[in-house]
Amino acid sequence: MADEMVTSQSSSTGWQARQVYTLSLVCLLIGLAVGYLFRGSQSPAHAIPPNAMQAAANPDGSAHAGMGNQPPSLDQMRQMADKKAEPLLAKLKDDPKNADLMIQVGNIYYATHQFKEAADYYGKSLDVKPKNIAIRTQLASCLYYAGDVDGALRQLSQATTDDPKDANSLFNLGMIRWKGKKDSKGALAAWAQLLKANPQLEPGQESTGPEADGRRPTGK
Repeated sequence: MADEMVTSQSSSTGWQARQVYTLSLVCLLIGLAVGYLFRGSQSPAHAIPPNAMQAAANPDGSAHAGMGNQPPSLDQMRQMADKKAEPLLAKLKDDPKNADLMIQVGNIYYATHQFKEAADYYGKSLDVKPKNIAIRTQLASCLYYAGDVDGALRQLSQATTDDPKDANSLFNLGMIRWKGKKDSKGALAAWAQLLKANPQLEPGQESTGPEADGRRPTGK
């Protein structure tokens, strides 16, 4: 009887320890996600300027591009993004292998929620510079927002292969597995790798992952 009580108590203690560990991990990840809400969605090297959305939506300098005080529609934003991208596209004709120009064009379309177009230019830049982990992670986000969950996961898989310690790609990999595939085990595995590879991380030290800003896939 005493042995049974000891075994029961030991099992209970082990279960409680697992619960505490799991709860701590979940709380930490929630803290990371909340911190991401207040930071940009790219690395500093290729960050979209804070006024990129306003500039793309108001190429003529007007306060509002839509009717009256209404914000512009996605179609209007697409037209404005096309107009803003024209000078860069002209430069690309003379320098078609310029990855930085491609990224700048991608940033314009990303800022105006034209995710398929942004993905196209980010993808072209990666054809020139395939080891740009930050842009590959950004490409994955575009694919996810455009509804291509499998494509997003492929890009993040490549990113984490090229750099197994990259915090942004590991975090996004977990988010897309969780939100896009309902794969909670796969998400936890990615986040466990994130924490193991980056033990120095504190909430808010990486960039925004999919769904952290409220956007959802639009469907294929």
